[in-house]
Amino acid sequence: MQETTNFICETPERLDKFLSTSLETTRNQVLSLIKDGHVSVDDKVVTKTGLKLKVDQNIHIDFPEAVITEPLEIDFDVEILYEDDDLLVINKPKGLTVHPAPSVKEATLVDWLKHKGIRLSTISGEERHGIVHRLDKGTTGVMVVAKTNEAHEALSKQLQDRTMGRFYLALINIPLKDNIIIDKPIGRNATNRLKMAVVEGGKESKTEFTKLYPSKDEKTELIACKLYSGRTHQIRVHLESIGRDIMGDHLYGFKSKEDKINEIFLHAYILYFVHPTSGKKMEFIAPIQEGMKNYLEDNFDMEFINEATDTHNFARHFIVS
Repeated sequence: MQETTNFICETPERLDKFLSTSLETTRNQVLSLIKDGHVSVDDKVVTKTGLKLKVDQNIHIDFPEAVITEPLEIDFDVEILYEDDDLLVINKPKGLTVHPAPSVKEATLVDWLKHKGIRLSTISGEERHGIVHRLDKGTTGVMVVAKTNEAHEALSKQLQDRTMGRFYLALINIPLKDNIIIDKPIGRNATNRLKMAVVEGGKESKTEFTKLYPSKDEKTELIACKLYSGRTHQIRVHLESIGRDIMGDHLYGFKSKEDKINEIFLHAYILYFVHPTSGKKMEFIAPIQEGMKNYLEDNFDMEFINEATDTHNFARHFIVS
């Protein structure tokens, strides 16, 4: 049986703000309810989230039934870097897809979270598991997952206003000429729907790239990357736009018989944000995983690599930290 509820507006204010306060839930869930036609004002369905309510207007909500799916069986584990009542910080392994999709047949990070019992409450009908930001399937490294609606709202806001920051490490096939900031719009590739590209009219995208140290033969290089936006494949696309590829990236790079690297060497190294409950500034470092670590040890002078990746002064590599 579908659940419903009613409220009477006592002071003029926006519909989305009124419902967020009245239902004690996040703005994102309220926006979904309104846009999907589950909210009526004076018996008329409204889909305008910013509608200005008048005193004594009646607001009626028909809550959709939550669609709950059972998790797939998992045969992997994920390294937990930190956990408390509000959030979970992990070091995502290579080859793990974050979200289920029709094209994804194997278990995902969401399935792992379901097995851990992390399910956010929902009033919008959509099953939610606290994913604040994503990493590509092949990318390893640090991610934060919210365990409550309040934490999810607060962390998502930090991601949007850039008070949450992310630093990446990447191994590239040709060293950079200089440190560089690339500010180019990104959209879907017109000829290959699996790829993104720098396109006119795309979404604003900005990445800073910094040289760390070249390989012993100086043919490849370890670099650091800082995101100022969060577009799909952003680091890979911006590097491609200057004729550079991440080693092991067979989507944006080139395939050859000599290329025996079977994983992309892109690692989300550092994540920082403000704890949504305590207000404490927090920083997390994800140890470099086995494949990339082995390649570095075989091809680079590790004394210099360890110095370059020292997290105590890592931000010094960037113009804006």
